[in-house]
Amino acid sequence: MNTSEMTAKIAAGQGFIAALDQSGGSTPKALKGYGIEEGAWNSEEEMFGLIHQMRSRIITSPVFTGEKVLGAILFERTMDGMAGGKPVPAALIAKGIIPFIKIDKGLEDEVNGVQLMKPMPELDALLAKSKALGVYGTKERSVINSANREGIAAIVKQQIEVGLQVLAGGLVPMLEPEINIKSPSRAECDAILLDELAKQLSAMPGDAKVMLKLSLPVQPGLYDQLVDHPRVLRVVALSGGYQRPEACAELAKNRGIIASFSRALLEDLRAQMSDAEFNASLGGAIDEIFKGSTQKVGAAVSA
Repeated sequence: MNTSEMTAKIAAGQGFIAALDQSGGSTPKALKGYGIEEGAWNSEEEMFGLIHQMRSRIITSPVFTGEKVLGAILFERTMDGMAGGKPVPAALIAKGIIPFIKIDKGLEDEVNGVQLMKPMPELDALLAKSKALGVYGTKERSVINSANREGIAAIVKQQIEVGLQVLAGGLVPMLEPEINIKSPSRAECDAILLDELAKQLSAMPGDAKVMLKLSLPVQPGLYDQLVDHPRVLRVVALSGGYQRPEACAELAKNRGIIASFSRALLEDLRAQMSDAEFNASLGGAIDEIFKGSTQKVGAAVSA
């Protein structure tokens, strides 16, 4: 796939984007969910080796293909590694899956109800390395905890500034201003974020498109305006802590939004499974998430 073919697949493809990008802080929890307890490694290198084995097992699984998985978001160490004897981005592309790279370096302390991204002084170098490996796009996460317009406006501003830097580096940014689904003012957060995104995307210089990765809104269909926005290539949704059945049910209520799930994709996989068990479990999860991404239901969703 060349870049234009990848863009066409992201814009209109039937499927979802797998998130395989747990970083250092979230890796022990991901490994525990996979059935590997914290005492199983003696160093950070061994820990990352174990999570890479899990990701390689997913990427090389015969059920993990571009037929239902449009793309996969990678942690930098995963991008730099091998799967099935190939560099990971090349292994994905060979299966028809478009590679993305997580670029954020964690979150600042909360100010005005939000957590901005920490500085990324080496971003240009990471973009150049990623592009050389065949990576198509990036993902960058910040978090909204309460309905503070000043804070939410600042998050959108930072996301777009980083997005413009990514575009200048030749990749497509996936902006992720995540709303904490446990926020007591979540519905109000949704409304303010919609307003700020619509306003600031329309004011963005140039004509290049970005992707959005958003928490599923309280009101189904609320983000239709973003799905149709001329500066948005595709809107994807994070599971945000929902278990997979609930995440897929909420996803199916929102027209034009596809999944980009991490925990909801991996929650039933265990290191102790045989290959047959592993592939059956992964295939079932892929089918369920694919259905939520492509078969939409509910009165709030237009055809």
